[in-house]
Amino acid sequence: MTALRIPSADAATHDFLALGALVTRLDPGIVPFAEANRYDLFVSGGEYNVAANLSVAFGQRTAIASAIVEYPIGRRVEKAVRAAGVTPYYVRFAHDGVRGPNMATVWSDRGQGLRAPVVFYNRSNEAAGQLEPGSFPWDAIFAKGVRWFHSGGIFAALSDTTPALIVEAMKAARRAGAVVSFDLNYRAKLWSVAAAAAAKDVATAPAMAAETLREIVRHVDVLVGNEEDLQKGLGFEGHDVEDKAHLDPTSFFAVTEAVVGRFSNLKAVATTLREVHSTNHHSWAAVLWIDGKRYVSPTGDLHVHDRVGGGDGFAAGLIYGLLAGAPADYALRLGWAHGALLTTFPGDTSMASLDQIEALAKGASARIQR
Repeated sequence: MTALRIPSADAATHDFLALGALVTRLDPGIVPFAEANRYDLFVSGGEYNVAANLSVAFGQRTAIASAIVEYPIGRRVEKAVRAAGVTPYYVRFAHDGVRGPNMATVWSDRGQGLRAPVVFYNRSNEAAGQLEPGSFPWDAIFAKGVRWFHSGGIFAALSDTTPALIVEAMKAARRAGAVVSFDLNYRAKLWSVAAAAAAKDVATAPAMAAETLREIVRHVDVLVGNEEDLQKGLGFEGHDVEDKAHLDPTSFFAVTEAVVGRFSNLKAVATTLREVHSTNHHSWAAVLWIDGKRYVSPTGDLHVHDRVGGGDGFAAGLIYGLLAGAPADYALRLGWAHGALLTTFPGDTSMASLDQIEALAKGASARIQR
């Protein structure tokens, strides 16, 4: 196993490039969907969120490779990407005026107290699912200089062509000397639909996901994923995470050792640990295995406004710390602090400033700032 090497910023156009689907998230707040008359719209996407966070909160030069549809919703998405300072590499699709292809919609309410948040999707005829190997000129993009490439398991689950596209991009990234990361983001609903689309029994979805994601992880340097992701997304054994309110760092590291034993290419594995006391009150921590060493963040109390995107916030802070050459324990604290702050804002992407993030990472409190 070789140590994680961070490319210099001097010759790079992009500090960070993500590959994934852009979506709109409709959020009725604390009102249940069946009773809601108004929704806030946020532009989102598991991979895009990391790029937007790194640009907005950390001042990094970021980019997104994705699909865009030429209709009003696509233009709304493009506007948000521009506002976040993220450079786009788009494959453009025409909309037929009736059926699509479409920009996907994620419906997500916030819950309240003992009422849990609810998430469901409309990803029918999604343009991003039609992306395939050859959709992007990877060698030309990476020739501009890219320090870090990132994708995720949500995008991998969209169709039978997106996993191969991810692998194609990762191979190009590695040829160019970029760090490659992947967030497992295992979503049972998406993999069940993927199994059905492949004319397979839905019960085979976990095995199908593990086979697909294992092939991707062979090309990865930095893996993000909680214990459930590692178990269900990669097929590793561990305790029943659904019976545990709190993910024990010791247990996570045990599964991590098994994962890196199988995938010797991995140089770092990281995740958040969350104990949900109620929808609006969580205990929050994070862990990092890197170059054979283990790090654990502090545990903090979160009073959550909107929990969606907290994991992407963690990934962005961690990646920023590693890109900046920070010590591993401080890079972890930056991820932990940014993920925590992100849950205090509405929407999926950051409204935090770097000084706020660094202050929390160094132990600041929530006392009023005058």
